[in-house]
Amino acid sequence: MTEMYIPIKGFCFDKDGTLFDFAATWEAWAKAFLRRAAEGCETRATLLGEAIGFDLAEGKFASDSLVIAGTAGEVTDALMPYFEHMPRAALLEMLNEEAARAPQQPAVPLRPLLEGFRAQGLALGVATNDAEGPALAHLGAAGVTDLFDFIAGYDSGHGGKPAPGQLLAFASAVGLPPEQIVMVGDSTHDLHAGRAAGMRTIGVLTGTALAAQLAPHADVVLRDIGEIPAWLAAQARS
Repeated sequence: MTEMYIPIKGFCFDKDGTLFDFAATWEAWAKAFLRRAAEGCETRATLLGEAIGFDLAEGKFASDSLVIAGTAGEVTDALMPYFEHMPRAALLEMLNEEAARAPQQPAVPLRPLLEGFRAQGLALGVATNDAEGPALAHLGAAGVTDLFDFIAGYDSGHGGKPAPGQLLAFASAVGLPPEQIVMVGDSTHDLHAGRAAGMRTIGVLTGTALAAQLAPHADVVLRDIGEIPAWLAAQARS
């Protein structure tokens, strides 16, 4: 018996490492935030970087850095032992302020790609482990906020990934069953969330993960989101 084709009617995108190149954005954020948090002391900034998996001297994240897939709250909690006299809320606010200012490098030209999806009648969402405020700032700076039906951060009331709450909230918001939506992300957290929500999954290589790490959890691994239109057309023909 031939398997019935289920049409794709929506895409839910991770933000960092998917819509935007991870290294170009978050390495700059890490340097600025760590030096601000350390009040200009390079030794202390280096120590704080080690706590979140960032080598300040090299300007690079470790492959298992909490920043890659963790929430802003989790990064704050990892740093709290070094800020005994600062309220958690104040440290989180500092982190989010620097995140909102982080320079964004789109993985591909975003507006033409997203407008193409909208022209096909596809629903579009963003589910990020960043806070909602910086996420809106980044998408706004890229001039694409209006192209999304749904934007959620870890603090938007749906939880963070790898739990599926954000993705299921997107499906509900646009009135689509999860099996008609594809989750697109650069980390196993993204793909686990997609699978848990009952969605198809696409891994992209504009984050820090390798294809071999993403492939077991993805329907396909692509170089970047710019390859999605060709993949989508192939699905419709299959």
